[in-house]
Amino acid sequence: MNISYNWLKEYLNFDLTPAETSAALTSIGLETGGVEEVQSVKGGLEGLVIGEVITCIDHPNSDHLHITTVNVGQPDLLQIVCGAPNVAAGQKVVVALVGTILYSGEESFTIKKSKIRGEESFGMICAEDEIGIGASHDGIIVLPADAKVGTLAKDYYNIKSDFILEVDITPNRVDASSHYGVARDLAAYLQQNGKLSKLTLPSVDEFKINSDVQGITVKVENTEACPRYAGVTIKNVNVKESPDWLKKRLTNIGLRPINNVVDVTNYVLHELGHPLHAFDAAYITGNTVIVRTEPEGTNFTTLDGVEHTLSDKDLMICNDKEGMCIGGVFGGLKSGVTEETKDVFLECAYFNPTWIRKTARRHGLNTDSSFRFERGVDPNDTIYVMKRTALLIQEVAGGEIVGNIQDVYPQKFDNFKVELNLDKVNKLIGKNIDRETVKSILSSLEMVIEKESGDNLTLSVPRYRVDVQRDVDVIEDILRIYGYNNVEIGDDVKSNLSYKTITDRSTDLQNLISEQLTGAGFNEILNNSLTKESYYANLETYPESKCVRLLNPLSSDLSVMRQTLLFGGLESIAYNRNRKNSNLRFYELGNCYYYDADRRIEGEPLKEYSEELHLGLWLCGNSIENTWAAENEKMSVYQLKAYVESILLRLGISPQKYEYKQFSNEIYNVGLIIKSHTRELGTLGIVSKKLLKETDINTEVYFAELNWNALMKEIKKHVVTYKEISKYPVVKRDLALLLDKGVLFDDVKRIALKTEKKLLKEVKLFDVYEGKNLPEGKKSYAVNFVIQDSEKTLNDKQIDDIMRKIQMQLEKELGAELRK
Repeated sequence: MNISYNWLKEYLNFDLTPAETSAALTSIGLETGGVEEVQSVKGGLEGLVIGEVITCIDHPNSDHLHITTVNVGQPDLLQIVCGAPNVAAGQKVVVALVGTILYSGEESFTIKKSKIRGEESFGMICAEDEIGIGASHDGIIVLPADAKVGTLAKDYYNIKSDFILEVDITPNRVDASSHYGVARDLAAYLQQNGKLSKLTLPSVDEFKINSDVQGITVKVENTEACPRYAGVTIKNVNVKESPDWLKKRLTNIGLRPINNVVDVTNYVLHELGHPLHAFDAAYITGNTVIVRTEPEGTNFTTLDGVEHTLSDKDLMICNDKEGMCIGGVFGGLKSGVTEETKDVFLECAYFNPTWIRKTARRHGLNTDSSFRFERGVDPNDTIYVMKRTALLIQEVAGGEIVGNIQDVYPQKFDNFKVELNLDKVNKLIGKNIDRETVKSILSSLEMVIEKESGDNLTLSVPRYRVDVQRDVDVIEDILRIYGYNNVEIGDDVKSNLSYKTITDRSTDLQNLISEQLTGAGFNEILNNSLTKESYYANLETYPESKCVRLLNPLSSDLSVMRQTLLFGGLESIAYNRNRKNSNLRFYELGNCYYYDADRRIEGEPLKEYSEELHLGLWLCGNSIENTWAAENEKMSVYQLKAYVESILLRLGISPQKYEYKQFSNEIYNVGLIIKSHTRELGTLGIVSKKLLKETDINTEVYFAELNWNALMKEIKKHVVTYKEISKYPVVKRDLALLLDKGVLFDDVKRIALKTEKKLLKEVKLFDVYEGKNLPEGKKSYAVNFVIQDSEKTLNDKQIDDIMRKIQMQLEKELGAELRK
């Protein structure tokens, strides 16, 4: 928010420089990002002085130039060649001395000593447009005879620079979103630092009403959305361009002047922080303003020409026929004041912040008014603000205030009551601040001490301080005015023992696995959690009914929360392949979201919603590009399976703790479910051709999705242990097993490891054969078994017993035979 330094000084008499003011505001929580000088006339008339033309003769070598001698208050007269037709001896003029920089729009030029048609010239006698104080170029400026020679032009024209402070208002400090609000905080700072200053509100004592003439009446039908609504009628205004002082005030803080009435409402908004709206009374049919909601689906066109479809939760300011304004947010196309306006109805209200916030978000409107109303303005300054605005309108546009003030305020808002304990103040701040200093700060912040009992104070906090409703809020205010830098760092150090939480451990492991995958050649991707609802149409695995929907989606492509990471990854693959980047390894860690209506419990609105953290892996293209040393080698689902197993192993989940179960659905052509003894850990497989076609991908994609939350539960009690590498030899034995085609190697591995839990260390598949010389429906697995005892060397009998036991169990459970 832009704050004018000169404007600020109208409410507070202080002697801080702009830079010191910036530092002071920052120290009390109104962080100031920068200070920029603004000049009402570009260049500030530097180098220009008032002079008197002593002599003026025709130039000997020109029929339109003159040679003048000018007194500018220096010991010697200056010779200046001038081409203005109205220059004459005895005139008081504005002179640009040698070295002066003059501006013309964005361009500038410097006055130099020069020769014009053979005659020397030591300056320039200026016209209005040449120095920026007017548009005339008919001739030079001729000043009144009493103008004093040698006076600086900036002093003669009373040119003053302003300084704009860029104050960053935090969301809780809407009370400081105006010049008076900032001045109020600055006054508290100055008082605490022993600098005398007086805070002054503009007077409204001149406000008078002609009650003999009828004004517009007000009717509020929805007092929940509009707890207070006030208004007054001003007749016979003259709507025109604003005076210079008003235009300069607005342009200096970045606002565009419109007309004198609208400019006054904008001026007061930035002066006092309370939004207003001026209606053209000609459009208030029935002579009555009605505050109500309109039926759902009503169309309404705002001042910017955009048509909006209203909700029955949008508060509207209406006449007796139709809506004129979206209350507290945006005026209607026919509600604004124009040059044809003769009578004005001035509105000043307090709207329910929740209603305004929801309406503004619903329609995508963010205005200066909605910004303040949705954070909470002061309901008790409504009449003062309205009087101040009406007087300013009279000042710049004339008119007569008529009828009675309309003020609908059925339920009065009292100040906030806060109980404050001085001992708690000192404990929370970390320093003992004496009682009188605390009371002085509270007084400077306009907080009234209603009752004082020992160390307990009962405070009445002004309603405009919507962020101060608890004792800790008051303590924060005391500290920021006292000064954060005035709380010394103590000699002793107080510390807490800390420990890693489940969340910390999960984050560490996420980083560990990310580094592992990056080292394996994967690239991390980050996709939007919002996705297309159409992805989930007709899916059974991720039904559309389980989608978490947005109430106000920006587009149909961002209408639901994702249930799986799959589709975001497919979009990334399609994007890369369309740009000739075909060999891809992607991973993503991200949340997935679910809705389950069956879990709904009355009074717990979030019960039916859940989210899980998932890890997704995608492979496509070649793992090895064609080179002199190797031919192309396509990626396969087995590589993906190896990556998944390496992740599980890195997390501490050994192969003995999970198994695979083959399946297929609309997501996978062929897939595997990874299951531990107690939970499903994830899935992996070949993405279905239908999904690939929908996302415009013409190659096989291998995808795995691991439930990170389930993995963390699985390893909750996992402890890393260490043991010495065995000094006893490893024994390897092979079996060629004849099995049914439907039997998976994982079944062989699972049964073998279950049969010999202690000495069998690994089970590896090194060959698969199907075809000639095998019975119909059979296949052959060549399996390698790794056996080791860490305490002794195994003999042949022990090894044979182990292999026999494994063979018998495979025959029993899988019908396996030894291939001959």
